[in-house]
Amino acid sequence: MSRSIILFTGQWVDVPLQELAAKAGEWGYQGLDLCCGGDHFEVQRALSEPDYCQQKIDLLGRHDLSLTVLSNHRVGQAVGDAIDDRHRKILPEYVWGDGDPEGVQQRAAEEMLATIRAAQKLGLSVVGAFTGSPVWPSLFGYPSPDADFLERGLQPFVRRWRPILDACRDAGIRCAHEVHPGQVAFDIHSAEMFLDLFDGREELGFTFDPSHFHWQGLDPVEFIRRFPERIFHVHIKDAALDLNGKNSLLSGHLPHGDRRRGWEFRAPGHGGIDWEAIIRALNDIGYEGPLAVEFKDAGMDRNHGAEEACKFVKRLNFEPAQGRGGAFA
Repeated sequence: MSRSIILFTGQWVDVPLQELAAKAGEWGYQGLDLCCGGDHFEVQRALSEPDYCQQKIDLLGRHDLSLTVLSNHRVGQAVGDAIDDRHRKILPEYVWGDGDPEGVQQRAAEEMLATIRAAQKLGLSVVGAFTGSPVWPSLFGYPSPDADFLERGLQPFVRRWRPILDACRDAGIRCAHEVHPGQVAFDIHSAEMFLDLFDGREELGFTFDPSHFHWQGLDPVEFIRRFPERIFHVHIKDAALDLNGKNSLLSGHLPHGDRRRGWEFRAPGHGGIDWEAIIRALNDIGYEGPLAVEFKDAGMDRNHGAEEACKFVKRLNFEPAQGRGGAFA
């Protein structure tokens, strides 16, 4: 087993890909989880310009970086969400259009279909995304939703995502939906429901990011053991809780970095996640895909943090034992 250590580029979409690739190579990364944003990857150019995809591959190759995953979280979010003004800042202008919610959802779904075709041109087998959720706003709300409300709310969600999954199936691509608050799948039980909504389709699985489990009070290892065949991709990001009797896990409307928050993302190894237990569990299920560092730490310079994280994950990424007990046994 030889898992590569790669960098999720979402936190660097303000940096030209050529500059980021050079940095990532110097930091020791072996590849990129390439995000659709900035000049990192433009889906429509990938489909309209014959050499666009090869140019991206060649650019990364000059820095000894491979391309293993294409991610389009922002557009995926708009496929399933109830659209409001917040979405405008995360979407390409041609997807936002006139802002009519139904039109935005339709254009987002079309852009995800285009993302699948672009990934196929790149020769990739995994696309990472958010799904959005039309029922998430009711999770903590009053009055609380009943089963009929959830079923009605999720029917259009399934209708919009089913053709995207059909395209994945036809292209031989696995769709790795990130299990994350704000999505239909955010913990173990909701992930089970999510798979059931689509009758357990083989091309449907998850991006596993333990940071989103830790602050919710969930055991990330339990998720790995529950879905061994459905973990298509892994993000490496830490989290730390700071509950002091005056704040909560909900953290109000406070931005990351505000000291009044009840939890924060941290650079790998600087939070409360038991990384050794996670690597052991990934070894147990035979996960051989990449480990993608997603750097989020409001208290640490991102360049310093990304380089340190690469070294941390390389030390962490131990091979499983060959046999039980070794030669003495």
